[in-house]
Amino acid sequence: MMEAGTFFKTVLRAGRDLVRPDILFQALWPPAAAFLLWSIVAWFAWQPMAGWVMANLPDWQWLNWLGPWLAHVAVFFVFAPLVYFTTLLFVAVFALPKMMALIAARDYPDVSRQGSASAAFWGSLANTVVAGLIFVVGWLITLPLLLVPGGLLILPLFWAAWLNQRAFRFDALAEHARVDERDAIVRREGGSLYLAGLIGALVAYVPVLHLLALPYTAVLFVHLCLGALRALRQEQGVTV
Repeated sequence: MMEAGTFFKTVLRAGRDLVRPDILFQALWPPAAAFLLWSIVAWFAWQPMAGWVMANLPDWQWLNWLGPWLAHVAVFFVFAPLVYFTTLLFVAVFALPKMMALIAARDYPDVSRQGSASAAFWGSLANTVVAGLIFVVGWLITLPLLLVPGGLLILPLFWAAWLNQRAFRFDALAEHARVDERDAIVRREGGSLYLAGLIGALVAYVPVLHLLALPYTAVLFVHLCLGALRALRQEQGVTV
């Protein structure tokens, strides 16, 4: 696992890079597009979904006044993972390769690309879709646990942290690393990668900054993974 000091510097470096104009544009459009897309869907689907929840709530007296509120909360927690996953899909498949190219050219020019851009694109798409489906299904299955005290904080963090590291560790290395190198980095830096995913999930809880949580996480993974790839190749005596 990466040393604490090095990891902390990488966290700060990712924040610095995120506000660079050429990277900031790539960071802003995915959450905006995802929010717009699901806002359109919600405009038509929200009330019918809330009505369906109300119709299927138990016939308990206290739900006569609390039920409508719970129905809308339930619909919100259905849409929330969909917005999150869609944003991640846009970031991982479309925005991250552009951000990665900018960061790699400036900070990691010595780390050669040994992967295919087309293979990276399709691999990223497949990896993100599979991870996203697990995330959405797992979220919906555990949705009732949000009513358990503390569940509202712990479950979203757990799922978002898992999804972040599952998606971005592949995307950050897809164009530069061979399969054996990627597997070696995941084994060696698994703790650091999960911690980075957790940091990204925590940023999503901060007002205003939550809009940039996923793009920031993507930039953080680019630095972590390319830095780890550079170190791995240096250990192996690879200089190209």
